[in-house]
Amino acid sequence: MTKTNPGAYFEDFRLGQVLRHATPRTITQGDAALYVALTGSRFAVTSSDEAARAAHLPRAPIDPLLVFHMAFGKSVPDISLNAVANLGYADGRFLAPVYPGDTVAAVSEVIGLKENSNRKNGVVHVRTTGTNQRGEAVLSYVRWVMVRKKDEASPAPIETNPALPKAVAAGDLVLPAGLDFTGYDFTLGGSTYAFGDYEVGEKIDHVDGMAIEEAEHALATRLYQNTAKVHFNAFERAKDPSGRRLVYGGVVISTARALAFNGLENAGLMLGINGGRHVNPYFAGETIFAWSQVLDKADLGAAGALRLRLVATKDRPCADFPDKDAEGKYPPQVILDFDYWAAIPK
Repeated sequence: MTKTNPGAYFEDFRLGQVLRHATPRTITQGDAALYVALTGSRFAVTSSDEAARAAHLPRAPIDPLLVFHMAFGKSVPDISLNAVANLGYADGRFLAPVYPGDTVAAVSEVIGLKENSNRKNGVVHVRTTGTNQRGEAVLSYVRWVMVRKKDEASPAPIETNPALPKAVAAGDLVLPAGLDFTGYDFTLGGSTYAFGDYEVGEKIDHVDGMAIEEAEHALATRLYQNTAKVHFNAFERAKDPSGRRLVYGGVVISTARALAFNGLENAGLMLGINGGRHVNPYFAGETIFAWSQVLDKADLGAAGALRLRLVATKDRPCADFPDKDAEGKYPPQVILDFDYWAAIPK
């Protein structure tokens, strides 16, 4: 009897199944520094203890996307070790800040199953909840992933597609406890633009580009303890038509989000993930560009919130905002379409 974990295949999942993931992770300042080194993220509140204290937080919180990736990585051995690709995200909420020294654990529930028509794989929907060392929920999100079948002849489960909101309602967004931007220094934040300066429908070309190298995406994915084969196993990937390792989509999200600093400098705290799709695969060496659109705004009292659509491309500058065509098809250079809420000073 083998003692190793081959990973779950599509036919191993059951609706309502609860998976408590191994290896909780204590997130340190070293993790935060490495995250900056790999993404270039430079939002003030997550970079500076002094900027965080000026916003009435005890110190700089861990970037919410880093917390997301850590919780995601916990779930991979149980959910997506045999994934073809991670397909999308929805209904994500950051429920409490995580600070250096906090320990994040994760648990997932299977909420949807659908076998694909080729019978070679199927789509699994899970809701993952991350908690801290006190058992408090710090984030919750849904993701869906295409997983290989071990036996194509195995019977298909009853198809279940979970009902998911198009966006997290503004009233369900949670600001970090104590947050108060009254003393926020816009100069140190990098821009004078506040909540009132952004208009619904406005588009922002983030101008800058960043290429991710093979070593960088592998290092980032190891940082999150994400063990999915498609990101590491070059021997197996040689059998794929691309012949290359696929860059973890979370690396693309974090890189695009870091590029979005140029134009959204003060929108540094992500509050929710409304939806997201990895539209086309991304491989190392291609340059990522990004643009954003303001979809909605909400006044949360202590801060404003912007609902933002973040679109990332590969080897395609975004001055003309590349997007879906009239038939809803994306150009091959578009790799990410990501919808999220972020807090911003008023």
